[in-house]
Amino acid sequence: MLFYPLQFEPILKERIWGGTKLKTLLNKSIASEITGESWEISTVANDVSVVANGHFKGKTLNELIDEYPNEILGTKVYAQFGKQFPLLFKYLDARQDLSIQVHPNDALAQKRHNSFGKAEMWYVLQADENARLIVGFKEKSSPEEYLTHLNNKTLLAILDTKKVQPGDVFMLNTGTIHALGAGIVIAEIQQTSDITYRVYDFDRVDANGNTRELHVDLALEALNYEKTEAQRWYEKQENVSNQVIQCPYFTTNFIKLNDTFSKTKTTDSFCVFMCVEGDFSLNVNGDSYRYGIGSTVLLPAALTDFQLSGQASLLEIYIS
Repeated sequence: MLFYPLQFEPILKERIWGGTKLKTLLNKSIASEITGESWEISTVANDVSVVANGHFKGKTLNELIDEYPNEILGTKVYAQFGKQFPLLFKYLDARQDLSIQVHPNDALAQKRHNSFGKAEMWYVLQADENARLIVGFKEKSSPEEYLTHLNNKTLLAILDTKKVQPGDVFMLNTGTIHALGAGIVIAEIQQTSDITYRVYDFDRVDANGNTRELHVDLALEALNYEKTEAQRWYEKQENVSNQVIQCPYFTTNFIKLNDTFSKTKTTDSFCVFMCVEGDFSLNVNGDSYRYGIGSTVLLPAALTDFQLSGQASLLEIYIS
C-alpha cells in the first residue's frame, strides 16, 4: 500500500459567537454567517473526519486507523494510545467573545466522562485592532474569591487579558480559565476531547431567547487557581523547524517557508501541517501536492521522506 498526504472534509460548526472569516480568510465553504469552527481532523464521537482526497477518499479516519494503525498513527503512538487518534485540529473564528471556560485534566475527565482531558494550544492567524483574549487569573485566586466574583458578575476583574497579534501562541494547560476574544481567528491543536466547562457567557441569548448551559459546579474542581503564564515565544528562522510547544500531548514547530526544505522523520508518529499563511507544495514519492492558507494535511507515519516548498508559514505537529 502506497500511503500519501491525507486531507479531510472540514466539519463546520455554527456557534453563537461565529462569523464569516473561515470563508473570507481560510477559504472554507461555510453555510451560514455564524460559523465558528472548522474541525479539520477529528475522531470525536459523531464528528469523525472523512478523507477528501486520493485512494482512501470517503473512508473515515477511524477506518484507516483500524486497518493500518502503525502506518497511519506511528509505532510509538499506536503503542501508547492503541487505535485512538489522540489529537483534534481546528480553526476558530470569534466574531464575538467566547464564553469564559475551563477544561478538565486527564484524571478528572477520565473519572467523569471516560475521556481524555483537554490541553490545547492557540496560534493567532488574524486579530482585529485591540483584540484580546483571557488566559488565567491576574493573581493567585481561590474557589471562594472566584465564586464571589462570578456571583457578582465581576469575574473579569480578577482574570488576566492579553492583547494579541498574528503569530502569538498560547498554551492552555488543563485547568486554565480562558476565553477567546472577539475579532480573533486561531488555529487550535488539542487533545481529542470535546469537554468544556462553561462558567460565564456574558448573559447572552440565542435567536430563540435561550441562554447556554453553564457548568459552574463541575468547573470548581477543574480550575487551577494559581497565576499562570500561557503565552509562548519562539524563533522564526526560515526553512527550519522552530520549536514552539513541547508537552506530553504534542510537539508543535513553526516553519517559515521561503524555499525548498527537505525533511526526514521516523515512523514513530504521524505528522500534521496546518498552513497559517501563504501556500506551499508537499512533494512525496515523486508526487506533488499543493495547499493554501487554511489547509490541514496529515502525513501518515509510514511517510518518512518529503520536501516542502513555497512561501508559507506552517505549523508542524506530531507526538514525540
